[in-house]
Amino acid sequence: MKFDDVKDFLIAEAERLGLREYEVYYMESADMNAETLKNEISSFSSGVRGGVCFRCIVDGHMGSASGELLEEDEMRALVSRAVENAKNIESDDKAILYKGSDSYAKVELPDVPNMDAAQVKKLALEMQKNTYETSEYITDGTQSAVFTSKINTQLMNSHGLRLSNSVAMSGAYVQAVIQKDGEAQDDFDWTLDVNDEKSIKAVSASAVDKAISKVGAIEVDTGKYDIIISGKKMGDLLSAYSSSFSAKQAQLGMSMLKGKEGQKVASDIVTLIDDPMRQGCPMQTSFDGEGVAAYKKNVIECGTLNTLLYDLSTADKAGKESTGNGQRLSYSNSVSIAPYSFYIEKGSESLDDLLKKVGDGLYITEFKGMHAGCNGVTGDFSIESAGYLIKDGRLCESVRSFTVAGNFFTLLKNIEALSDNVKFGIPSGFTCYGSPDVLLRNMSIAGK
Repeated sequence: MKFDDVKDFLIAEAERLGLREYEVYYMESADMNAETLKNEISSFSSGVRGGVCFRCIVDGHMGSASGELLEEDEMRALVSRAVENAKNIESDDKAILYKGSDSYAKVELPDVPNMDAAQVKKLALEMQKNTYETSEYITDGTQSAVFTSKINTQLMNSHGLRLSNSVAMSGAYVQAVIQKDGEAQDDFDWTLDVNDEKSIKAVSASAVDKAISKVGAIEVDTGKYDIIISGKKMGDLLSAYSSSFSAKQAQLGMSMLKGKEGQKVASDIVTLIDDPMRQGCPMQTSFDGEGVAAYKKNVIECGTLNTLLYDLSTADKAGKESTGNGQRLSYSNSVSIAPYSFYIEKGSESLDDLLKKVGDGLYITEFKGMHAGCNGVTGDFSIESAGYLIKDGRLCESVRSFTVAGNFFTLLKNIEALSDNVKFGIPSGFTCYGSPDVLLRNMSIAGK
């Protein structure tokens, strides 16, 4: 059955059972990935999966059921399961099906190539060839990969809401392994711009250069250091603590930001943005998994926490409006609060400017086992790291295996300067994280 047929059948079945409030949510995703080893395709996967979730309100409680088998008998059973689930719900949370926002922004997606399996494999092999040609130090273990992802979502409910969104993303990455002076090192880089041959080659060159730069890495003494955290790694750190910005976590008493809306929580130069339609991002949406209009917002503005992130349920409890952050990871997942493009706004200084401000210190470009070293509730972290020594305002020797420790919420308050270039990670669903380079003083470093 096509979705329109499924939708019509579910509506008819809901009305036959006398349901007054119901919702149909459909999601289909198609993914393809090709990886290389040496000069061959080492793995290839391609698949399409999708399904439908039916939700309904019975006696003030929300029931839901989902399935992938889009046939009449299964759809009929789906509605019955949702009704029975609603009868068994004991939660006091108010059941809400959204009637719709006044307006929804227009999504303008970047051009993404529509590659078939042959093209994906060909590009992966070309990247591998480029990587091996980049340096004489490249050795076996080096991998290149190309991936594509497409997501189609549709939502309709008994209030007359009808929404749909289709997005696509393609990208490539390189894991370069080098052997030099008796040392083996590796590093990683990626791009979402597979249209540009220069971008593809730059990924190979960057991964190789970073791996080679690690050869002969030194250790540093334990102590207090002025540091710069690279934009990519600061984005990773932000991802580890993003749940702290969830209103649900705050209402459960599991966020240090509980009760902090309207208060200073960061340095005056910090503005933290959540943007579901960030220009250049291939994974955009104008509505969340509940049908609420998604919009750009300053979660932190000039150091002040303007708002947490809300879905319909948490907003109702707080007497607020949903911020449009009730996302669904798939058709079968319940609604959960998550950001979109979540990033610290850029500053006005170049990385060279930040290096000169530091004078002598450390530039962190790598975190290892980060989530294991981060306490998402208290904000405390202790993370094994690597990077480069800063001497006289310039990047010098690479530095291996030191641990940086601190507290995320204290760190936000102590940010002294931000670079003028935001680096983003690879989107996961509609969520990705970004940051400029961040300058911090007097951080605890455990070295040799």
